[in-house]
Amino acid sequence: MTTIAELPPGFADKVLSAQSTFRSVMDAMARPGSVQRIVPMAGAPGVMMRGTAAIALTLFDHDTPLWLDARMAESSDVTKWLKFHTGAPVVQDSSVASFALISDGGALPALERFALGTSEYPDRSTTVIIQVDSLSSGRSFELRGPGIDGVAALHASIKPFDLFERLRMNEALFPRGIDVVLVADDAVVAIPRTTRVVSKGS
Repeated sequence: MTTIAELPPGFADKVLSAQSTFRSVMDAMARPGSVQRIVPMAGAPGVMMRGTAAIALTLFDHDTPLWLDARMAESSDVTKWLKFHTGAPVVQDSSVASFALISDGGALPALERFALGTSEYPDRSTTVIIQVDSLSSGRSFELRGPGIDGVAALHASIKPFDLFERLRMNEALFPRGIDVVLVADDAVVAIPRTTRVVSKGS
């Protein structure tokens, strides 16, 4: 059993670290495909990466329902840490979640199971945070859309392999849809619903 005292710490400097992490996430959202670093490191529990932990400490609170994939949900270190540091309620129903944490992309549920927002409130959708192997090597992708000057190139090792094909549903749903944040250790890349991604092969 993990006691509270044994849980990994949160931010050493809460305000500065949260501001810095928030800026990194906002920069990632404003410039889709660009790799942003999360500098202030938090302790990360269990199967959670450091970047994911920093995002959780910055964006989650008692008003943000949270859905965890099986690997996260089965880790008592993760669930205790989230409850202690963020207070975010963990929900079983993915369609009411503000955020979803995915540690095993290969087991990502159908994106339609998450909240897609409404025409009146498109922001009431789930932001899906997926931990990936690498955001600097792997397959090549081209990204186009708002915030990108022409084309942005992304090299990444991602599961599920068909993630970007699945995200094409955003085109038909707009302004509703799913925003995705990819995390590899302390690196983050955002794929907002307005971004179109083309695989360039291996």
